[in-house]
Amino acid sequence: MKYMLLMYANQMQAPEYTPEEHQAAAQAWYAFGEEAKAAGVLESNNGLSPVTDATTVRVRDGKTLIADGPFAETHEQLGGYYLLNCKDLDEAISWAAKVPIAKYGSVEVRPLNVWSQKQ
Repeated sequence: MKYMLLMYANQMQAPEYTPEEHQAAAQAWYAFGEEAKAAGVLESNNGLSPVTDATTVRVRDGKTLIADGPFAETHEQLGGYYLLNCKDLDEAISWAAKVPIAKYGSVEVRPLNVWSQKQ
């Protein structure tokens, strides 16, 4: 089963690191990725540009409306994801707890829908 780990944090409360702390944080992220690869669960991952670069698209009454920003009613923004292939939700949750952002933000675990394709 594939699970998307969606990483959220408040950009205004992101840790301000010294160069040494930045190095340690980068190492924690690298170590998590390597552990997930070695376990064979990592499908893909990526970060997102800052929320200030976002564009929101809505269609209302047949008209496409475009607005700068996400305009979500939340203090936390989606910052990136990991796509993991886990045996069950419990395994996905155990991986989510290891994502470094879980220490100051949150990680939402969502299963991917499995759509059968007609051929």
